[in-house]
Amino acid sequence: MLSQEQTQEIIQKFQKTPEDTGSTEVQITMLTQRIRELTEHMKVHKHDFHSNRGLMKLVGRRKRLMRYLERENVNQYRELIKALGIRG
Repeated sequence: MLSQEQTQEIIQKFQKTPEDTGSTEVQITMLTQRIRELTEHMKVHKHDFHSNRGLMKLVGRRKRLMRYLERENVNQYRELIKALGIRG
């Protein structure tokens, strides 16, 4: 789980307006951080199938949000994948 400080840091870095806490970019960034943490967990605990399923669900949710962002705003999409270092 993300700590409250990590969450606030992510929100401040990727928010569009001062009140923005749930834009697509913020959601993708939060999911990416959780995916990275779960990936590290899975490297140590290879047979934790429940966490693996949760990881796959998070990846799927992020993928759907990424497709939405790509459709709506290609420039934001490209900036976000560059900032997060997600895709090749």
